Amino acid sequence: RNRRVQDGDPSMHAETAAFRAAGRQRSYRGTTMVTTLSPCWYCSGLVRQFGISRVVVGEAVTFHGGHDWLAGHGVEVVVLDDPECVAMMREFTARNAELWGEDIGE
Repeated sequence: RNRRVQDGDPSMHAETAAFRAAGRQRSYRGTTMVTTLSPCWYCSGLVRQFGISRVVVGEAVTFHGGHDWLAGHGVEVVVLDDPECVAMMREFTARNAELWGEDIGE
């Protein structure tokens, strides 16, 4: 999950936290990144930089990040647009507008 606030680290998006937790690998090819939202440009760059093969996106309704760009560069992208993920993120963004703006770089 996103740890930016808890760790005081603006780079600790959920994808970054998951990548760090996975630890050092010889290769990330064949791995899958699972994320609630479409990854932002920063996290999309991480996927490309390390050759992660697949990204599963819970929803891209509340935030349409870099998943089209990733798909255009050979990353398999699965967008679920799960109604529960959409509802959860809509509730979060409504309750935490300022934090959400900070999360997405606005």
